[in-house]
Amino acid sequence: MKRILSSETPSKIGESIEAAGWVASRRDHGKLIFLDLRDKGGLLQVVVTPKNKEAYEAVQDVRPEWVVKIQGTIQERPTEMRNRDLATGAVELSAESLTVLSPAKTPPIPLDGDGYGIGEEARLRYRYLDLRRERMKRNLETRSRVVRFMREFLYQEGFCEIETPLLTKSTPEGARDFLVPSRLEPGKFYALPQSPQQYKQLLQVAGFEKYFQIARALRDEDPRADRQAEHTQLDLEMSFVEREDVMALLETLYTKLVSELFPGKKISQVPFPILTYKEAMEKHGTDRPDLRADKENNNELAFCFVVDFPAFTWSKEGKRWEAEHNPFSGVQTEDPKEVTKNPGKVLSWQYDLALNGQEIGGGSIRSSNPEMLRASFEVMGYEKEEIEKQFGHMLEAFTYGVPPHGGYGGGVDRLLAILLGESSIREVMAFPKTGDNRELMMGTPSEVSQAQLDELHLKIQKPKKQ
Repeated sequence: MKRILSSETPSKIGESIEAAGWVASRRDHGKLIFLDLRDKGGLLQVVVTPKNKEAYEAVQDVRPEWVVKIQGTIQERPTEMRNRDLATGAVELSAESLTVLSPAKTPPIPLDGDGYGIGEEARLRYRYLDLRRERMKRNLETRSRVVRFMREFLYQEGFCEIETPLLTKSTPEGARDFLVPSRLEPGKFYALPQSPQQYKQLLQVAGFEKYFQIARALRDEDPRADRQAEHTQLDLEMSFVEREDVMALLETLYTKLVSELFPGKKISQVPFPILTYKEAMEKHGTDRPDLRADKENNNELAFCFVVDFPAFTWSKEGKRWEAEHNPFSGVQTEDPKEVTKNPGKVLSWQYDLALNGQEIGGGSIRSSNPEMLRASFEVMGYEKEEIEKQFGHMLEAFTYGVPPHGGYGGGVDRLLAILLGESSIREVMAFPKTGDNRELMMGTPSEVSQAQLDELHLKIQKPKKQ
C-alpha cells in the first residue's frame, strides 16, 4: 500500500490508507487513545479503539517522537470534534494496524512551542530535534521557496547559473581566509572563498554576460553576535551595464519576491529611495538607514540604495588606505594618477542595498582597466611584485578584451531573517554555528589525528600562556 501524506487525507474519506511519521502527541481518553501523527504534510489525528485489537495492543507503549506506520480508514470527525485551525481538522484515521518503525528516547529539549525560551546551546546541540518544531520547519521551507524564486527570476532574465570553485587562492580582499593545506604540495595552501568575486569577473571576460549562483561564502572573522563563518549569498554579475541597470534589476527582483511570497508585507516606497553615502551619514548617522515610518511595524519593508561611497578609507589600526568595498570596485575617475594622488577624495561606483536598517547586499560597477586596478592596489600599500603575485591572473585576463561589467552579492540569510521577523540569522539556517563559530552538534572545530597532520606536513604549535 502506498503511503499517504496527512495533507492528502481530507480527499480520502472512506478509503483505506497507510500513513507514517512521528507521534507528535498522545492522549488517552479511557479506552480510546488518540495520536497526532506528524509528517511532511502536517498533522493527522489517529484514533485507536479496542475493537481493532492489533492496533490497540501495538499502541500501548508508543510515546511522543516515536516513528510509526499506521494502516486504517479515513473517516469524518463528529462535527463538534472538528479542529478548524488544522487543515486536516475535519478527518481522522481510524487505526487498524500500527507498526513501530523506530522508538525514541525522551527528547532533551521540549519540541512544542516556538523554542525561543530554550538556551541556544541546547538547541544547537540537538539541532536535528530543534528543526522538528513548526516554526523552524516554516523558516526552512520559506528559505527554499525564496531561493527557488530567485533562481527562476534570474533564469527568465537570461542569466546562466555557474558554480565556481571552493578551493581557490588566498588573496588579501578583506576578511581573513580559511586555509586548506595541500597534501600533494607541502607548504602550499588553498583558501576557501570569501566570495566568488574574481571568478565571476573572469566569467565576464569569458563572455558569459549574465552569471549567477546561490553561493557559499566563508570568512574567518572574529566572533560577532549575528555573523557566521559561512553564509549564503545571491551572487550575480552582468556585462555592458551601468550602475542604474543593476539597481533596477535588484529592485524588480526584491519587489516581485515580496509581492509573491510575502503578500502580508508592504514595501514602503517603490522605486526604492537612493541616498548618497554623504546624505545617509548626515541625515541618519549610518550607511544602512532604517527608513520605516513605524519602526515597530514588522510588516513594513523599507528598501533603499546607498551610492557614491568613498573608494578608500583610512585605517588607523593598519595606518594605510583600505578599499571601502573591495579593490575591484570601479572609481569615478578615468585617471589612475588621481587615484594614487588623492585616494581620500575619490568616489566609487559601489552601491549597497539596505532593508529596515540592515545591509542585505552590495555591489559595484567594476574597474576593468588594468592600470586603474594597479593604482588601487598601490594606494592600499601593495608593492608591484606583490600585485603581480596576488592578482596577476586578473590583470592578465583584462588584457584580452574585458567588457564593462558590474554585479551584486546579497545575503540570503539576513534577508530571510528580516522577512520572517527573526532576530538572528541562525533561526533561518539549518545547521548554524554559535557566535564564536562552534558547531555544537558535531563538535567542530575538532582535533585531527597525528597521522593526518603528518600526511599534510603540519605541526601543532601550542599557544603561549598569557
